[in-house]
Amino acid sequence: MSIEYTWVVKAQNTPLLKKKCSHCDGDRFYCSDKFRLNAQKKNIDIWLIYRCVKCNTRYNMTLFSRIRTESISKEIFNRLSENDGDLAWEYAFSSETRRKNNAEADLDSVEYEIQFDEIPIEQMMASDSEILSFKIKCPFEFNLRLSTVIRTCLQLSSSKMNQLIDADAIFVHERPLQKKHKVQNGDVVKIHKDILKSFLFNEEEQVEMSLKE
Repeated sequence: MSIEYTWVVKAQNTPLLKKKCSHCDGDRFYCSDKFRLNAQKKNIDIWLIYRCVKCNTRYNMTLFSRIRTESISKEIFNRLSENDGDLAWEYAFSSETRRKNNAEADLDSVEYEIQFDEIPIEQMMASDSEILSFKIKCPFEFNLRLSTVIRTCLQLSSSKMNQLIDADAIFVHERPLQKKHKVQNGDVVKIHKDILKSFLFNEEEQVEMSLKE
């Protein structure tokens, strides 16, 4: 039996694009959260507008090219027409959209925060569960290592985190956590409570906690 906690990773901005500017020496473009639509007869072109960080020169990233308007759902078309910010973020984080445009993102430029209940580790250890389970909610992927999230939420040192990984104490989707595993929405992290306890507390502290349990 296990008890599940939830960790939410929220991006604070969309990733910059690595792109040389044709008007200055800039090499990064930011997403403006705006779309450009250009209709010609029954066809339409749609772009996501980026701007140079230094001089604000525009770059249009292609989303749809020469397609029939009826091939886009009315809901999506309305959101594009209204410069829907959430939709702009979906495209800005889309690796498939970048691939089609031969564009490279600076994923390290994404700032983020992790929302979690700051439950004392001693309280987690006092539960009846043999397994501590944590579900990750992360709508956008930007190469954030899962180990970073675990270390932050459980307030572990880098050395302790590595020891737990090497001991196969942490599992993701029933497989031992790999150090390079990147966060994906819906990841479920499971940690053996007793192994975690053995790494975090000395023998006297473990006995004391066992008596409390």
